[in-house]
Amino acid sequence: MITMAKCFSFVRTRNSCYRYTFSHSGLKSSTVDLGDGTIMHCWIPKTHNSTKPTLCLLHGIGANAMWQWADFISPLISKFNVYVPDLLFFGDSYTTRTERSEAFQATCVMGALEAHGVQRLTVVGISYGGFVGYSLAVQFKEKVEKMVLICAGVCLEEKDMEQGLFKVRTVDEAAEILFPQRVEKMKELLRFTFYKPPKNIPSCFFNDYIEVMCTEYIQERKQLLQALIRGRNLSHLPKITQPTLIIWGDHDQVFPLELAHRLKSHLGENAELKMLKKTGHAINIEKRKEMYKYLKVFLVDQFTTSKQINHSIGLKAD
Repeated sequence: MITMAKCFSFVRTRNSCYRYTFSHSGLKSSTVDLGDGTIMHCWIPKTHNSTKPTLCLLHGIGANAMWQWADFISPLISKFNVYVPDLLFFGDSYTTRTERSEAFQATCVMGALEAHGVQRLTVVGISYGGFVGYSLAVQFKEKVEKMVLICAGVCLEEKDMEQGLFKVRTVDEAAEILFPQRVEKMKELLRFTFYKPPKNIPSCFFNDYIEVMCTEYIQERKQLLQALIRGRNLSHLPKITQPTLIIWGDHDQVFPLELAHRLKSHLGENAELKMLKKTGHAINIEKRKEMYKYLKVFLVDQFTTSKQINHSIGLKAD
């Protein structure tokens, strides 16, 4: 019995369940070699429906794509051609190149999407995925139609850390929490990302999660964090022109609420901000229903209304 318990991995089992969820929902696993030492893995539609708009979901820095988007696939896939890439150094995506910027991540994501024939899309990015999504909207503004940024502190500045905006004082301290190697750091991660952290989680689960999810590409992931903040200045951040929805938890400790207001101010009338009360950074877990509600209004309902208006105009023109 001891041997069986030691061999069982809840996290690996959860990975298998997520794979089933994605596959059963109509997606398939696909890998693209970009030809420069970069391999991008992406969940793509088994059949691309040309009558549906295309949606790209970008995960945060805490896990692979499946763990962060599994609960949203089923409702979204009926309305969109859904593409869910693993960002570099997560899941099955990696590169031998030395670039670590979100701009490079965005270029690789677009390379993978274009390899699957994607021409125009809407992007939803959570946390670090929002940084990558923002860069997609900047670099490929003719391809990205709409943008959703969820708890993504793209308006942060390097001086913010020095001036005490964040709970952590250095990038190294942040990396120790975000990429935990000990049970104590896993518990700290939960306190850091949840408004109400889950309780009574056994240490064996934490050790299992660390072993399966937090042991690969540690150095590279730290470099992603360093590249994210090094030399960052709001005055250097381009303003994206796509209609943008900003969703934020009012008790986010990773990217404090001030950054949400800063982003809304930066984008002006082109963006709308929705705040979820009593919610931390793990908004896709703590308030998944509320988060989806806002996504639906912005992505689905507005699209349907626009389509109906265009159809009506077309009928009158005839």
